[in-house]
Amino acid sequence: MSAAQSTAAQSAASQTRSLIENYYAAFNRLDIEGFLALLTDDVAHDINQGGRETGREAFRAFLARMDRCYSEQIVDISIATNEDGSRASAEFTVLGTYKATDDGLPPATGQKYVLPAGAFFEVKNGKVARISNYYNLQDWLRQVGA
Repeated sequence: MSAAQSTAAQSAASQTRSLIENYYAAFNRLDIEGFLALLTDDVAHDINQGGRETGREAFRAFLARMDRCYSEQIVDISIATNEDGSRASAEFTVLGTYKATDDGLPPATGQKYVLPAGAFFEVKNGKVARISNYYNLQDWLRQVGA
């Protein structure tokens, strides 16, 4: 790899790192429009232990449900990227409150939880094109008293 190629790869990886940092910052601020602006129109969202939803509007609906049922902050974020910035991963801790009962889950009574989690990203043209979230559902269920 030439010096110019190495510098370009470092720049792309740095841009992806900033994208993922901005993604979680927007989430933590509850800046839904800012958050959605970081996604491609056809973003693929792999839900933990669930299916795949496609498109920014499907993600908007997911965020609305999340906002109704949960209050969460993402902390202790560690981000890694590949050399060309086309993929990234993040490991983090979710500090949450289960504030309204979500479909198919135990009743919400304001239970607090602390949950280690991770996410994998695909990046295209400077935007998140895929996000796959992972956490231990059994740990979350235990924490909310299921």
